[in-house]
Amino acid sequence: MDIKLSQCFIAVDDHDKALAFYQDVLGLEVHNDVGFEGMRWVTVGAPSQPDVEIVLEPPLADPNASPADKKAMAELLAKGMLRGVIFGTDDCDATFERIRAAGGEVLQEPIDQPYGVRDCAFRDPAGNMLRFSQPRRP
Repeated sequence: MDIKLSQCFIAVDDHDKALAFYQDVLGLEVHNDVGFEGMRWVTVGAPSQPDVEIVLEPPLADPNASPADKKAMAELLAKGMLRGVIFGTDDCDATFERIRAAGGEVLQEPIDQPYGVRDCAFRDPAGNMLRFSQPRRP
């Protein structure tokens, strides 16, 4: 049996701001941007991984969610409390400089971690934490 990652989800509160960041700053390609059941279905992905998509979706895309649950998720997103993703990079420092120069909100400058990677972190326009990780060279 062959199992592999196909899609992961990142909550966003504004698709246009998210696309400006993920496409223009990070260089991801837009795979889909369509209306779907009263919502906007947007997927992006790295050119080097065409089979993996990141779905940019509202904080609680479940049409059966209560207004209170939708409000709670929006508040968590605004605080940066929802999980983001970790991107791999072959040059953490260059990636950091490119994103910072584009106005990315820096959370952590590049640092060697004790678990064997050099990484840095930013917030996307919705407040999600994104890490960029490079295996340390021996």
